[in-house]
Amino acid sequence: MKPTLSRIKKDSTFSSATNRSSTIWSKDGGCPFGTIPVKRITKDDLIRLRRMPPPEDVTFDDEYDVSNNNSGPNRRYVSSQGYKVVAIARIPYNPNSKFAGAGMDTVLYNPQVKGQQHSGSRLKIQKGLDILQVGWRVDPTLYGDTDTRFFIHYQADKIHCFNTLCPGFVQVNYDVPLDNSFMDTISQRGGKHWGVKVYIDRDLAGNWWLLVSQDFTRVGFWPQSLFTDLKSFATNVDWGGVVYSPPGVPEPPMGSSYFPIEDSNYDAYCADVIVFNEKGKIIEVDKTITHTDNPYKVEFIQLSRGAKHKYFVLYGGPGESTHV
Repeated sequence: MKPTLSRIKKDSTFSSATNRSSTIWSKDGGCPFGTIPVKRITKDDLIRLRRMPPPEDVTFDDEYDVSNNNSGPNRRYVSSQGYKVVAIARIPYNPNSKFAGAGMDTVLYNPQVKGQQHSGSRLKIQKGLDILQVGWRVDPTLYGDTDTRFFIHYQADKIHCFNTLCPGFVQVNYDVPLDNSFMDTISQRGGKHWGVKVYIDRDLAGNWWLLVSQDFTRVGFWPQSLFTDLKSFATNVDWGGVVYSPPGVPEPPMGSSYFPIEDSNYDAYCADVIVFNEKGKIIEVDKTITHTDNPYKVEFIQLSRGAKHKYFVLYGGPGESTHV
């Protein structure tokens, strides 16, 4: 199936690599020509999959964060499932919004989790009950280890799935494993930073494509037929951190495991946050609504990056550990 991605073109604003963010997807040259990396599903994978917590089930309570000059109302994220999506920046909701996708450059960290906890960074697009996500996460339940790994996720009404553990996502690229470990490229707080550029883009046939790197490399797509609400354009987009702990278990660290200090050399962040409008034009996001919950923090702020000023979603925190 050939993609019809006429919208995606290189944009000089977002296509150049930065000095502080690098990406390595495949260290061994990838798979042989004409093949793609397909994870062999094992019995242990299926056991872990059954232990995964349910998908997010959330509501929002309006509040205002007067300390965040670049964002609008701050809303508290509430969930009965244990999720604390408490460090995200979100496009202000408008039922008439039509987004053909979004993107980000997210810096890689390895927050410490244990048991059924997980912690990660994600880009999320949504309309109604249909959701698409891409990013990185540390998730022993999903992966069987505590590596920082690439992930994708879709939710269509009551059906949800990670990576290719069940039918849905159609992978076409032979260089990008969907559970890729980034442990050789973990950022050091105050030192070298590594990051991944990820995008979700709707093609002219209504399929949603996963793209990576500054050259918009195509990895695969979620067919339009999977969805009800996302058969058309998305209405919501957010970027930032997400964690989970079972009820009664202290919350794990998020991002760099430290609160943001408004310095991208030290903070976990999502940078180059963009959306694609219904015509496929790249729009740099300069206004968001932030969503926070204790014990984490988030800021949407403009900082210097080289010779330019860019907007960053800074997020993170030590969780309920003794690490500060």
